[in-house]
Amino acid sequence: MKRRRLAREEGQTMVEFALVVPILLVVLFAVIQFGVVYKDYVTLTDASRVGARKAAVSRHEANPAGVAEAAVRGSASGLDQGQLGVSVSATAWEHGEDVTVTATYPYEIDLLGLVVASGQLESSTTERVE
Repeated sequence: MKRRRLAREEGQTMVEFALVVPILLVVLFAVIQFGVVYKDYVTLTDASRVGARKAAVSRHEANPAGVAEAAVRGSASGLDQGQLGVSVSATAWEHGEDVTVTATYPYEIDLLGLVVASGQLESSTTERVE
């Protein structure tokens, strides 16, 4: 005699898939958002290094701080220039003195319309004036 099955399992896989997919998509979007923020941070760090190096070798220029800022902005071409903040500080533009270039850029991690984290990325580099 054939036993009758009490529960059918034909739609079980589809239901499990429907329950797991939203979680996997949120994790995927989070990884993408963190990747974009990390790329922006690496770009910002590289730009502040370029600006500090340019400032270190530009003491004979009429406006060494302006030259350094232009170098930062030129190196950070992948970032929105309107939101990129650059500051150049030096005690004196003399040989052996320190010059510090600081670059800031806002970030926002948005998952499905919900802002999870936001703030400012900041990178600072100090070089000696040559």
